[in-house]
Amino acid sequence: MTGTHILVINSGSSSLRFSVYDMRGERQIADGKIEQIGEGAAGPADHRAALAQALAGIADRDAIVAVGHRVVHGGERFLAPTRMDAAALAELARFDALAPLHNPANRLGIALGMELLPGRTHVAVFDTAFHHSLPPAAMHYAVPAQWRARGVRRHGFHGTSHRYVSREAARMLGKTPAETNLISLHLGNGSSVTAVRGGLSVDTSMGMTPLEGLVMGTRPGDIDAGVLLHLLREGIDPRELDDALHHHSGLRGLCGENDMRAVRALAATGNADATLALEMYCYRARKYLGAYGAVLGRVDALVFTAGIGEHDADIRARVLAGLEWFGVRLDAERNHACRGQRAMAIHAPSSRVAILVIPTNEELEIAREVIGLLEPRATPGHAPARATHRRRSDP
Repeated sequence: MTGTHILVINSGSSSLRFSVYDMRGERQIADGKIEQIGEGAAGPADHRAALAQALAGIADRDAIVAVGHRVVHGGERFLAPTRMDAAALAELARFDALAPLHNPANRLGIALGMELLPGRTHVAVFDTAFHHSLPPAAMHYAVPAQWRARGVRRHGFHGTSHRYVSREAARMLGKTPAETNLISLHLGNGSSVTAVRGGLSVDTSMGMTPLEGLVMGTRPGDIDAGVLLHLLREGIDPRELDDALHHHSGLRGLCGENDMRAVRALAATGNADATLALEMYCYRARKYLGAYGAVLGRVDALVFTAGIGEHDADIRARVLAGLEWFGVRLDAERNHACRGQRAMAIHAPSSRVAILVIPTNEELEIAREVIGLLEPRATPGHAPARATHRRRSDP
C-alpha cells in the first residue's frame, strides 16, 4: 500500500460524520459532520448528496487509499473488520432488525461510499466485534436450545470505543494491553460497561441489542422480560412497545428529559422525578462496577469515557461513591478539574485502583483497524494516539 490516508465514515439516520487520517503519524487532516439529512431546506436532500458534499470538502481525495465504515451490529457473521463488496453488503442486511436505528443507515453509507469512491478498499468495522472474545458463560442467555440455534445470544456494543480506551489506559499505566485488567465505562446517551482482561472483552452490559444494561438517555437497560410479556397480554401493540423501549424509556421515561445536563438542572430545582433518574443512573453503573470487579478479580483501572463519562465530574463522583471497599479512592479536586479535554488520572494517591478519564476516539480506532487489515504486520493501537480530535457515536 503506497498511500496512507484513511477516510472514516459514520453514516447515521439523519447525519453523516467523516474524518481523514494520515496514518504515518495518526494525524487527523480533515473532519466534519453533516446534519438534518432529508429534512428539507435545512440540510442535504439525501445521504448521497451529504456524502458528495463531504467529499467535495476534502482537498486531497486521491491520497485516500481505503475507507473505514462504522457499523453497529455484525451479528455472528462479522467477527472482525471486513472488506466490503456487494455480497458482504447484502449479508449485512440480515442484522438490520437487531439494530434498526443504526444498521440500515450504516449500510447505506457503505453502498454510497463504494459508488462515490470506487477503486478504494472499503472496510466495515463493527461495534460488536470487540466482544466476540466473551466466554460462553457471559455470551449466552439461559434460554431454550432452539432459541440459541436461532442466534439468540449477547453481542455487546461500543466495542470500538472500549478497545480504544483500554489500549490508551494500558499505555498510561505503563503496561501492555495483555498485562492490564480494567473496567471501561462508556457513558453517553447510549451507555455500556465492559470488563477487559488482558486486552480482551470478557463481559459487557449490553446484550443481543443495545437495550440491555445501564439506564440510558431513552433506553431502559435491564428490565424483567415478564414486564414486556405482561404489556403484550394487556394489548399493547408490538410497534408501540418497540418505540417506547428505544425512544421513551431511560432518563426520558423517568423525568421527561434524556440529556443529562437537563436532568441535572431539573434535579437542582428539587424535581423528585429527576432526582430519582440521577440516583437510578448512577446506582446501575455502580452495581455493574461491583459485578465486574468480581469477574476480573484484579482491577488495575476504571476508565470513564464518552460524553457524560468524560465531562461530568458530578456523575463520576456519584458512580464511585461507596466503593472504598473496592480500593477505589477519588481525588475530588482532580475530578472536578477534569472536563474531558485530555486523558487524565483522577484517583487519590491512596487508591489501589487507577481512575482514568480518557476521551474516546472511535474514528482513529477505526482507521487503525483498517490499516491492520490492509497491512497485517501493523499493530494498530499500540502507539500513543497523536490525534486530539474525538467524537463518539452512541448506539
